[in-house]
Amino acid sequence: MYNASGKTDKNHLLHEHAPLVKRLAYQLKAKLPPSVEVDDLVQAGMIGLLDAINRYEDNHGAQFETYAVQRIRGSMLDELRSSDWLPRGVRQTMRKVETAIEQLQQRLGRSPFETEVAKQLKLSLADYQELLSDGSGHQLVYYEDFHDAESKEHFLDRHSSDDSGDPLQSLLRGDFRLSVIAAIDALPEREKLLMGLYYEQELNLKEIGAVMGVSESRVSQLHTQAVARLRAFLRERTWTGQA
Repeated sequence: MYNASGKTDKNHLLHEHAPLVKRLAYQLKAKLPPSVEVDDLVQAGMIGLLDAINRYEDNHGAQFETYAVQRIRGSMLDELRSSDWLPRGVRQTMRKVETAIEQLQQRLGRSPFETEVAKQLKLSLADYQELLSDGSGHQLVYYEDFHDAESKEHFLDRHSSDDSGDPLQSLLRGDFRLSVIAAIDALPEREKLLMGLYYEQELNLKEIGAVMGVSESRVSQLHTQAVARLRAFLRERTWTGQA
């Protein structure tokens, strides 16, 4: 759509693609904790849409909607990173889970069962599973991981030595991706299936629950535990020089 001057009609693009922003916001919200407000995602997404509209004329050859989706999602993710939406207390608790898993992996030579992790944490199985529910939204990588004041050494340090660039892009270009693949391969089969359905097939938690024959809340618990296993695996491989 063009205006009388032969330029792209930006107002038309904004109005036409506003529903796309809402759709992407609700898709992302389904994967996040209840504390994240969908309106905040929509607002960030609209900023991304405006940015896409302003930049699109310099990106001929790409369909606008394809280009816009990238900018909208990127803007939403930037908002999540800046707002630090997983409470620090929950993150510290998840670190204890990671430490327990790591210690058990070293002792047992395999991925520990839930009951074993619960026992290591001196919790009942029910309390441990509730802790996993509270940790919904736990991520593989946090921006604070690159400069963690609570730890003298972090497993990301080995993979991101270039402080001048984007640390996340540095990870993706390096061997971190291969380490993540190895970590996923080491997951218990049930959690490996869950991660494939979630990230490759892009099913939501309810759909994954239907495939696996468990409740949506149980899928959320298993996802949180899988992320903790991945972080523990990566940290152990780095400290033992295997990464």
